[in-house]
Amino acid sequence: MLKDELPCIITKELPGPKAAEIIKRRAASVPDAIRCIYPCVLDKAQGAVIEDPDGNRFLDWVGGVGVLNVGHSHPALVKAVQEQAEKYFHGMFNIVTHEGYVSLAEKLGARVPVRGEHNKVMFANSGAEADENAVKIAKAFTGRSNIIVMSGAFHGRTLLTMAMTSKKAYAKGQGQLPGGIFRAEFPYLYRRPEGMSEAGAIPYYVKKITDVFEECAEASSIAAVVIEPVQGEGGFIPAPIEYVQAIRKICDENGILLVADEVQCGYGRSGRLFASEYWKDAGCAPDIIASAKSIAGGVPLSAVIARDEIMDSVPGGVIGGTYGGNALACAAGLKVLDVIDEEKLLDRANEIGAKCLSRFSEWKEKYECVGDVRGLGAMIGIEFVKNKASKEPAPQLVSSIIQYAASRGLLMENAGTYNNVIRFLAPLVMTDAQLEAGLNIYEEAIAHCSK
Repeated sequence: MLKDELPCIITKELPGPKAAEIIKRRAASVPDAIRCIYPCVLDKAQGAVIEDPDGNRFLDWVGGVGVLNVGHSHPALVKAVQEQAEKYFHGMFNIVTHEGYVSLAEKLGARVPVRGEHNKVMFANSGAEADENAVKIAKAFTGRSNIIVMSGAFHGRTLLTMAMTSKKAYAKGQGQLPGGIFRAEFPYLYRRPEGMSEAGAIPYYVKKITDVFEECAEASSIAAVVIEPVQGEGGFIPAPIEYVQAIRKICDENGILLVADEVQCGYGRSGRLFASEYWKDAGCAPDIIASAKSIAGGVPLSAVIARDEIMDSVPGGVIGGTYGGNALACAAGLKVLDVIDEEKLLDRANEIGAKCLSRFSEWKEKYECVGDVRGLGAMIGIEFVKNKASKEPAPQLVSSIIQYAASRGLLMENAGTYNNVIRFLAPLVMTDAQLEAGLNIYEEAIAHCSK
């Protein structure tokens, strides 16, 4: 079966002739702004393997950028969506009730690590929608108009979430963005101030939050602090627990909600269903969680979850939407939770992560260009530099590694403020043989491109 296959490139060049023709058609009919650098056209896919129209097989270590934790076309999800499609496709939840929405809300609400005795859930379609609605809900509950976000953050491409997102390359040509958004420096420990220890850096970064109160907006005007437990687009940087504990205390002292953006790091990627479970274990659970990507295994769905009093503070009609909680998506979402539990994918995430971390750490010692290795569970990034002493980012090297690996049948993606991080987002259903094959191609690419 395709899901068990290893990468294999059979055409003389990539893309092959059939794939090249489709890519040519793409260029003629799709805006250049929706760019793609990969010589790969998806014809069929299972597990962690993609096959193109020419018969080339690729290991998919991008996973739809974190969407495919349970893999491509998982048979249980296929069956669940087919069965739901035979009943009905859609019923707008503001108009009619369908049980799938209710059942998924019940199951998800019972498992999220947010503060409170009982939780409620709203569904939308994308990570940006989830983040935007989380902010709307926080403002409704607190009666406040401002929020704090982080350097290196990525929250989406709507007007509000572009303003929340740190890298303004995503906002080129968009003019004035929404206000009331203030940015604090995230604890990027690899690039902490020179001469500062990691332990000493935590108070330094915590102060960046209180600096906002003094320099930008008083604490009583802040509705929420929004943090990714592991920054995705920012370079796979985990938020140190000591830092989160301090931010939780600041929020509690000032009536501010703590929002965990788990769009990319959630749904098993971290080795827990939600990465903020680690926060809860440390006594600093968030008030609101935004989730998306792998929540429905590739069917568009996102969620915002918080305790009753927060969710019920929103006036009628302020949240919701036509496709939010679509019946097909909810059917897939229910089955994703089953697959994660039945196939023990949380354990598998930690197993894969440990193997990758071990191998990546070896590379850090072996190759001058590997500056830092970091992550949580099976969400691990490697930061590439021109040399360890200077830590100067090496984005061109990363581009070369990605292209070389693709030519050998391994798809990977970059990230980071300086585009010099390669992120690991492989489906958790990947076999051991596929993991080993991918790691070998990855190292071959590093060795070849760093000469």
